[in-house]
Amino acid sequence: MAVPSANGRKLHGGEDEGVAIVNGKEEDMQFDPSAPPPFRVAEIRAAIPKHCWVKNPWRSLAYVLRDMMVILSLVCMAVYLKNITSTFWPIYWAAQGTMFWAIFVLGHDCGHGSFSNSHILNNIVGHFLHSAILVPYHGWRISHRTHHQNHGHVENDESWVPIPEKTYKSLDTSTKVFRFKIPFPMFAYPLYLLKRSPGKSGSHFNPYSDLFSPNERHYIVASTICWGIMVVLLFCLSKLIGPLLLFKLYGVPYLIFVAWLDIVTYLHHHGYETKLPWYRGKEWSYLRGGLTTVDRDYGLFNNIHHDIGTHVIHHLFPQIPHYHLIEATKAAKPVLGKYYREPKKSGLIPIHLIENLLRSIKQDHFVSDVGDIVYYQTDDQLTGKKKQ
Repeated sequence: MAVPSANGRKLHGGEDEGVAIVNGKEEDMQFDPSAPPPFRVAEIRAAIPKHCWVKNPWRSLAYVLRDMMVILSLVCMAVYLKNITSTFWPIYWAAQGTMFWAIFVLGHDCGHGSFSNSHILNNIVGHFLHSAILVPYHGWRISHRTHHQNHGHVENDESWVPIPEKTYKSLDTSTKVFRFKIPFPMFAYPLYLLKRSPGKSGSHFNPYSDLFSPNERHYIVASTICWGIMVVLLFCLSKLIGPLLLFKLYGVPYLIFVAWLDIVTYLHHHGYETKLPWYRGKEWSYLRGGLTTVDRDYGLFNNIHHDIGTHVIHHLFPQIPHYHLIEATKAAKPVLGKYYREPKKSGLIPIHLIENLLRSIKQDHFVSDVGDIVYYQTDDQLTGKKKQ
């Protein structure tokens, strides 16, 4: 089966039309990424060094301390310079928004249990970090667990899940615009927390949402209370320093953080140079779904946001701490073979990913209602492209 092209990739001339250029490298066009892999999860696990599975709580806490010191330092600098120069604000917003995203990733590690072996420590730190950036820790932790357990499944996945054609056609125009027109999808996360994705129902704040089982409801209550306490603290702070300064210190960085989160999580599962499969029914498996994820290189941000772009091995083995993901990926690549897609090398700033993001948002709209292996299709009416 030929793999559909996402961007009309250029083929080499001559008799060999089975080779294409992807990320500056030759890639076999005859390779079918939807074919069942000739290896098992256990073989990948066995290739990863044992020390990569070891969680060091002190090292994890050191990352929290590092990030919080940077955040507080940026706040102090902004407050000190606010009456001296206005040129610092854009620098502050970009830097602080990125740091909000960094502590989200550490809270994400708490949710996976890769932060430490202590559930108590994970939950305390996770609540502290996620509540600080208005994320309901347990609500998101549980829905994200669902995402990992069902990655690549059309109906059961949870994060940036594809929309079946029948559901897509039932959406009103405004929903389609907010989901598929830049910049709206890049600020979708707060809305997702409130009401999930198009075609799904429930809320991360409601303990009776169908996202959660009855024995998880008390977790949701606790996280929603922590979220509410943070809202109250922000309200009190606005009375103390004024809403405008609070918006500058917290509001704008929060929006930058949301953009980081939406862009990175979207590119984990979309925007590769060739379209990747989504599964349902008997064709789906944990391994096949996990192998549709994509690693990304974010240049100087890799270390800042704790190597979240090293995503394939993370998706298969979320228990591995982030500081071992690069080594674990290197060890697993000989087993993964062509099922691992080498990320394009980034410069200092990952501007190369803008093209991947814009192309995917423009082209990847819905999947067929039938078939157990499906690929994204394009709504020509939404893009303004006339059918031939």
